Amino acid sequence: MTQHLQLVISIRGGSKRFGGAYALDSVDFDVRAGEIHALLGENGAGKSTLAKVMAGAVQLSAGSLMIDGEEKHFRSPTDSLAAGVAMVYQETSLIPTMTVAQNLRLGREPFLGRPSAANAEAREALVRLNIDIAPDTLAEKLGPAQRQMVEIARAVHLNARVIIFDEPTQSLAPDERHKLFNLLTVLRQQGKAIVFITHALEEALTMSDRITVLRDGKRMVCGPAKLYDRATLVTLMVGRDVAAAEAQVASERSARPGDVVLEVEGVSPGGAGKGMSFTLRAGEVVGLAGLVGSGRTEVAKLIAGVSPRRRDAGTVRLKGKPVRFTTPGEAIAAGVVYVTEDRKANGLFLSMTTGDNIYLSALARRGWAGLYSRAERRRLSDHWRSRLNITGLDRSAPASVYSGGNQQKIVIAKALAQGPDVIFFDEPTRGVDVGAAPHIHRVVRRLADEGKAVVVISSYLPEILAVSDRILVAREGEIAVELERSQASEDRIMHAAAH
Repeated sequence: MTQHLQLVISIRGGSKRFGGAYALDSVDFDVRAGEIHALLGENGAGKSTLAKVMAGAVQLSAGSLMIDGEEKHFRSPTDSLAAGVAMVYQETSLIPTMTVAQNLRLGREPFLGRPSAANAEAREALVRLNIDIAPDTLAEKLGPAQRQMVEIARAVHLNARVIIFDEPTQSLAPDERHKLFNLLTVLRQQGKAIVFITHALEEALTMSDRITVLRDGKRMVCGPAKLYDRATLVTLMVGRDVAAAEAQVASERSARPGDVVLEVEGVSPGGAGKGMSFTLRAGEVVGLAGLVGSGRTEVAKLIAGVSPRRRDAGTVRLKGKPVRFTTPGEAIAAGVVYVTEDRKANGLFLSMTTGDNIYLSALARRGWAGLYSRAERRRLSDHWRSRLNITGLDRSAPASVYSGGNQQKIVIAKALAQGPDVIFFDEPTRGVDVGAAPHIHRVVRRLADEGKAVVVISSYLPEILAVSDRILVAREGEIAVELERSQASEDRIMHAAAH
């Protein structure tokens, strides 16, 4: 039982101010040896700030941080590592051109070291955690899950007693998540104190021993995971009934499909098999479900010119005319946009403001002729900030410091500023907190009401069911089943995706 386990790290009355605003307000938090403690909250609730305090990247304005009951003052991540606290970030910090073994030794390299000794040391560290990765593999050759595993191995190799995970499953496929959860179980059995930050509430309920919920920088609750369910956690996180908001989005569905806008025949993501065939009509939302690897994202990228499509790889007709876009610019000019699933890597200029992001996106369709207009940039920024409820920060702030939900809204604003007729949303609420998701779903429904043809690609079946008028289930590069919303259920979709 966790109440008998040794307290390793604790924060008492922890507050952190940025300017005049509190990111943390008198928060108590602790983690014990041999437990997984889930830290939950909306974007901007204070989770990352609290984690960075423990990891030495941020210092408290008030309150205390203790290790084994002794107060500590971390001035840098180096100090926290020396005290046995390590953090595994969403974006891994491995050096791509270095091997796994070199990354494990990074910062602690001997003056005279042999590669064979480094490989042997790394192999022992990886085997101890049941991680099957060759030590001489370059980090750039690793997949997302493997990079996470190496990050974890490095933390353990540094003798970390406390390991903080910031959204570790966000970019992982289901089988990769399973491997990560197995590794977390091993770490717990080894007596590590684990902080688990996630937006996936089902993961927190399944994996954690205790749960702490933050809202607006304050601790709302802390207790054994078995005391809570998803609905309770959501209400604690956002202060309102999100299930009711989602139900309202679903009830607002008013399918009035018009003419066929897009016809897809035999477009093959992998260049083999029958390929995918379907139609899109103006004024409807089509959900595209399926397992990872089913070809959902790939077919959207082929249609929207993000990925090249061979001439013999099927046919796409836009308003009755055959098209084959070789660049996203060609598709945008014709009224087809793809909203990426990876907003940080492909969706945003993170160092630019909201206004600049949206203005440059609008210029991509209308062309670059003419002078840069600050007035037009301001007008577009004001319009889309208001329409999509992009909130929280000064307009001069770069996109990088916005919450995940606001970043996603900026990506959507960029796409809509291009005046599209056909929109592919790929995982539109990935990494977005539960409070912001219904608003994004309402934006999707409103676009259909305005006569747009919308496709929503999502791995989260409640999202597919909430927004879709019609649902396509992809399997192995083909459309296995097409369902009207009234026919669809999570079980039926999953059965079609897997069999």
